[in-house]
Amino acid sequence: MTPQDFILAVTTDEPKFVKTWKSFSKQELNQMLSETPPIWKGSSKLFRNLKERGVISYTEYLFLLCILTKPHAGFRIAFNMFDTDGNEMVDKKEFLVLQEIFRKKNEKREAKGDEEKRAMLRLQLYGYHSPTNSVLKTDAEELVSRSYWDTLRRNTSQALFPDLAERADDITSLVTDTTLLVHFFGKKGRAELNFEDFYRFMDNLQTEVLEIEFLSYSNGMNTISEEDFAHILLRYTNVENTSVFLENVRYSIPEEKGITFDEFRSFFQFLNNLEDFAIALNMYNFASRSIGQDEFKRAVYVATGLKLSPHLVNTVFKIFDVDKDDQLSYKEFIGIMKDRLHRGFRGYKTVQKYPTFKSCLKKELHSR
Repeated sequence: MTPQDFILAVTTDEPKFVKTWKSFSKQELNQMLSETPPIWKGSSKLFRNLKERGVISYTEYLFLLCILTKPHAGFRIAFNMFDTDGNEMVDKKEFLVLQEIFRKKNEKREAKGDEEKRAMLRLQLYGYHSPTNSVLKTDAEELVSRSYWDTLRRNTSQALFPDLAERADDITSLVTDTTLLVHFFGKKGRAELNFEDFYRFMDNLQTEVLEIEFLSYSNGMNTISEEDFAHILLRYTNVENTSVFLENVRYSIPEEKGITFDEFRSFFQFLNNLEDFAIALNMYNFASRSIGQDEFKRAVYVATGLKLSPHLVNTVFKIFDVDKDDQLSYKEFIGIMKDRLHRGFRGYKTVQKYPTFKSCLKKELHSR
């Protein structure tokens, strides 16, 4: 896919039009990649500036999706996953070896031949968590996270195993350069990535996606309406009757004040820390009852270090306060926000569609 395709994939509900397949010669690909800026010239407009002038592999797509749902505190963990030799720098070989782990994990699961498991794998790759349990229990009562990100973190040591480490040169030689590889490691692939540049890239990507969503509603203004904010929060969720929540906003906030981008961004940074927030509420024994605005703000600060503005918190409460008691139902709020955090990739909707998609893809490939 192209950088533009990636942006559309994570900011729209469905494709606006059907794209035709494209093939590039080696010369055309090299010319396209020559326009890729180095990491130190990165910005929160990188993908928008590149548009169709770039290529992103499937494995990189999964990696980028992981970034969108990770808190800033997790950026260091992500960097350490790639830095297999512990020298505080990531080179192209280390990056590609971890991509090989991505691929091997995928192939191992696919080999099981179970259609539902294949569909579930797709969901897990996007950070899926079970609606009923966020962990699995083994016979030894060991807690095993369902998150593919956590699976990778546990298996990063595989990169040090001889079968992968010894093949690092082979992996590098077999992989075609992509926009991300050139951006990280330069046109010759000899540059190295430090944590500061890696952190900035991840932060810029999160910011870019949020800016695109915000600008699609702001119409050039510095704020979006509280109702538009509610629209954005309820996108990609399993809420069937969103009109109830939107009416809450219209009724409870008749005079529009607006949500600034800084408020908008801080809320989604909070969502990326949703699991820590849930733990904080459990510690305060709020998980079994509704909570007020002051308790909510305190729990957010304890869990994330973020201070949400009073107006933003009030708006969130007005959206989800169905019974008009100025209290927030913990279970309902957490469930809806988990859907929103993972941008619709948590559900089971793709289970029945996978065989049809696979059959269609085979026919398309055979016809070429």
